[in-house]
Amino acid sequence: MRELVEWQRHAFGDARDVRVLSAEHLHITLAFLGHRPVGEVESILDALREAAAGAERPLLSLRRYRETRSVGMLALDDEGGRAGLLARDLHTRLEALGVYEPERREWLPHVTVLRFKVRPRLRPQLPDLERFSPSDAAVYLSRLRPGGAQYEVLESVVLGGR
Repeated sequence: MRELVEWQRHAFGDARDVRVLSAEHLHITLAFLGHRPVGEVESILDALREAAAGAERPLLSLRRYRETRSVGMLALDDEGGRAGLLARDLHTRLEALGVYEPERREWLPHVTVLRFKVRPRLRPQLPDLERFSPSDAAVYLSRLRPGGAQYEVLESVVLGGR
């Protein structure tokens, strides 16, 4: 994580009108649910527990830097497709609960590193990151604040039941 934060500082330190995400905001999103009633949290946690219990730990590596209309991200390669299997399994479980609507595009493992209002069209040199294997997945509560989102981990579960 330290290498990634240091890379962000060097790659985007001079960039104007961008917000570099702090270390505590760096994560890979398996499914974005938006606003959900508190009564649904336990079933969402159960879906994550079940998906994680049957998952093989993913092996991820850096592919490229990419920008969308509001974020800069590091897109990742999913060696063996294990992260994608975990995401699809979780999506199916959440959709069955009625708390998730699948996106039209295929899920892309990535880490958002930068936010902006106007696309800066940056082309940073990629960080020198080793392959990595996430050990857990979590359900986050996100509270919007004037300075950006504040995340709270509701529960973290170990990946790699298989």
